[in-house]
Amino acid sequence: MNRVVHPIEQESFRRLRARLDTSGFPPLTRAVVERVIHSAADLEYATDLVTTEDDLRRGHAALHAGAPVVVDVEMVAAGITRRDTVCRLREAKSFDGLTRSAHAIRLAYEQVGPGALWVIGCAPTALEELLTLDADPALVVGLPVGFVGAAESKEALRASGLPAVSNVSEKGGSAVAAAALNALLYRPTSPEETP
Repeated sequence: MNRVVHPIEQESFRRLRARLDTSGFPPLTRAVVERVIHSAADLEYATDLVTTEDDLRRGHAALHAGAPVVVDVEMVAAGITRRDTVCRLREAKSFDGLTRSAHAIRLAYEQVGPGALWVIGCAPTALEELLTLDADPALVVGLPVGFVGAAESKEALRASGLPAVSNVSEKGGSAVAAAALNALLYRPTSPEETP
């Protein structure tokens, strides 16, 4: 099913591209950078985001092959259109120094196993917990926000060598994390199709 793009979205992307030349990015990287910038109206994401085209290709292929999508909070799930997600935060509990967000990641991993796409836009402790698991993710969108642990958890994600989308600064959040995944969802699966 083809996605119908609203004229307001078209104009927003036209204005974004008038202010920032994204033509030098590889196709999937460009899609992610533009959609994240669009979601936050923040051009700094063009230099703050960290990913590789190879990681995005792996995530894109897994996503379109039906791999599960796990999110840390319902706000991320609400932002992901056209795809069901797994979020276990409602059942999670904090205990023994483990936050509810971290416990939710454990519960989700028990449910989906390896090969999922993980989209973390709120809790640095969720990203930290994911890094302790043998999750073998197709892709980790690690964009938690905050002054405590956010930048550090994203740095740990990059150091892990897992296929990922992250950013260097403390900013992030549910909207930008969902936008990064939506960018891959909206990209066609065959090269001859144009978004």
